[in-house]
Amino acid sequence: MRDAAVRLGYLAETVRLLYPGAGSPRAYTVLPHPAVPRRLAPRRWWHPGPPVVVPVADSIAAHLSEVFQRRVETVLHVRPALRANRKPILEAHADGRRLAYVKIGDSARARALISAEAAALRRLAGLPLATVTVPAVLHHGDWRGLSVLALSPLPVRRGRRVPRGLLLDAVKEIAGTGGPRPAWHGDLSPWNMCRSPDGRLLVWDWERYEIGVPLGFDAVHHFFQRALRRMGPPLAARACVARAARVLAPLGLTAAAARQTAVRYLIALAGRHAADGHAPLGPPETWLNPAVDHEEQLT
Repeated sequence: MRDAAVRLGYLAETVRLLYPGAGSPRAYTVLPHPAVPRRLAPRRWWHPGPPVVVPVADSIAAHLSEVFQRRVETVLHVRPALRANRKPILEAHADGRRLAYVKIGDSARARALISAEAAALRRLAGLPLATVTVPAVLHHGDWRGLSVLALSPLPVRRGRRVPRGLLLDAVKEIAGTGGPRPAWHGDLSPWNMCRSPDGRLLVWDWERYEIGVPLGFDAVHHFFQRALRRMGPPLAARACVARAARVLAPLGLTAAAARQTAVRYLIALAGRHAADGHAPLGPPETWLNPAVDHEEQLT
């Protein structure tokens, strides 16, 4: 119930932000249920629970209708509120199909991340990618002081396991997009990718894309995020360093270089959390220091 209350509170704030008009009310529904809020969608006769009346005139739906030159309906994702990179996320639908995923920059940090993602995707759109498929930027602009980024939807099919070889090919290809300076996606986590029917790797959420990092950061990040599903941050961080040689050997790194890369990754991640003013893994001294202090003494 605690999660539901937090999500519903953030939903109310987001509705006031994105649907500020007073006229043309439209009934929406919290799905699948107010006790488990995940989406706010236009109401249909079969929807359970009470309706939520939302004004549509002068709303983000009206703005997107102008952008796409057709009548757009929006589905608002009910996000967890306590996240450093939180921002409103919508789906834009028209003519019975999903047109776009839309990210809204409602804070200085969110606007910076959205601008970074738009720039990254435009860069990638001009490159001959063979392994990775990325969304296209359909629109990037401003509305009522908010940043609006609309991205093409990818044909995601959940539950398709990503083979290790495909993941490594994607890591190499992403690193190669930086030319002589390796690049990384920045959050190549299992939930930000999916194997496509044609064998390529669909990858989204490019907000943290960066050039000029050690080769292998994406592979280490993927390992670390998987490890966090099975163990606490201190143990996951130590495993990250201990298993670095095995994780990064396919990229041509020596055991010593791999361990150093893992250490630098963990330090960079802690720096990211500090810059975000967010500590999802706890204070760095509890998970970072025990994993890297010994390694730093050896270098």
